[in-house]
Amino acid sequence: MTDSSDSGSAIREVRLGATREEGGTREVSYVIGGERGLPFSGNGPERLLVALEICDDPRFWPPVVRDYVGDLANNPDEWARAAERTYGADLVRLNFTSTKQRGFDAFDTIAATTERVLAATTRPLIVEGSNEPKLDSEVFRRCGEAGEGERLLLGTAEADRYRSVAAAALAYGHAVIAQSPIDVNLAKQLNILLRETGVPQDRLVIDPYTGALGYGFEYSYSVMERIRLAALADDADLAMPMISAPTDTLSVREVREAAPADQDAMAVAWEFYTAYSALVAGASIVCVRHPLTVERLKKALEV
Repeated sequence: MTDSSDSGSAIREVRLGATREEGGTREVSYVIGGERGLPFSGNGPERLLVALEICDDPRFWPPVVRDYVGDLANNPDEWARAAERTYGADLVRLNFTSTKQRGFDAFDTIAATTERVLAATTRPLIVEGSNEPKLDSEVFRRCGEAGEGERLLLGTAEADRYRSVAAAALAYGHAVIAQSPIDVNLAKQLNILLRETGVPQDRLVIDPYTGALGYGFEYSYSVMERIRLAALADDADLAMPMISAPTDTLSVREVREAAPADQDAMAVAWEFYTAYSALVAGASIVCVRHPLTVERLKKALEV
């Protein structure tokens, strides 16, 4: 099954995942983008996807999520399988947090973990690297090679560390997340840099960086709107679909200090309202970490 749309849209289309007919193993591939107007205006095919984030070392993951998923946190492949089959996520975002603790010693497991997660899932996969510039080149090479043919979405490329992500994407046929620090001009500049390295524009997804609701999200929202408006005004360097991953949402004081009986509800509420607002601002994919947030977002998008 392949999800596609017509061409010639203001927002460029980006295909994620490769089915068996396309040389991969996914049961479905997604095409994001293609809109010709503002979000929820009915101008184009709004393919809004919810990704559940998982990691390979739970020591660096929010305690409220670790407590909820239990033993799954120690098995990335089982966690990824549950993300799709139990929690209903459209896709999984695998974070290689092991590099934060083990550094170069984590390299031996990166390819194997990527392969196991791909074997456990049926939908497109997002892979987040080390977030350590000195490690990124090897991290992206290994996970990129392990996922060759699957059309992964690799992230994140930033102004000071984009070449290693671009190299892996070009070598193994993947797409790239371009993340800039809540600034329209910096987002455009990074897209230009990636294009100049050879990454095609139809393999770029913009991450304008998203703060948590009430903790700077208002500015993130305005930047996302401005990116969308610039694209609709024919700025080809900003005419890419957007992804939003409000990673700080589960570390805000309201979640940390909630009573144990209320912590899951507070975490889900904070993630839900941040993520849904990002969809309204123009994101095609939102990434969340609490499994219950996935269900709530999916229900809201069905209305």
